[in-house]
Amino acid sequence: MGDLEIRAAVAEDIPAIVGMLADDPLGAQRESTDDLSPYLTALERLTADPNQRLVVAVREGQVVGTLQLTIVPGLSRRGSTRSIIEGVRVHADERGSGLGTRFIEWAVEESRRENCQLVQLTSDSTRTDAHRFYERLGFVASHVGFKLQL
Repeated sequence: MGDLEIRAAVAEDIPAIVGMLADDPLGAQRESTDDLSPYLTALERLTADPNQRLVVAVREGQVVGTLQLTIVPGLSRRGSTRSIIEGVRVHADERGSGLGTRFIEWAVEESRRENCQLVQLTSDSTRTDAHRFYERLGFVASHVGFKLQL
């Protein structure tokens, strides 16, 4: 994987992160690189919350991936803590390089350090390649998810 650094995202990373979020048919419908202020506000909220980790992968000074890891304390499963992986994106030039695997492995290890008993994620039903990727890494499609747009 060469000299890849996984680190906390900072404000200067937002243009690259939003670019990756918008770089697919689904993201293109819901993201906008025209006004970054909502993303910067969100980064401030994320950074202030100790249960949130918005990270980037950087290679040769360029942001080439991002993901968000949320730690969720809970009562179910005998008071288990779980983590949720969200917003996984790998720059188009890096797809197939192993970066996605390294990212998910990082998130699982971080979850273990936080004493999580479960790691979960959702993936849009149209992202069949992503589903195969997550299954290859040991994730099981065990639930049906629902959303309510507000």
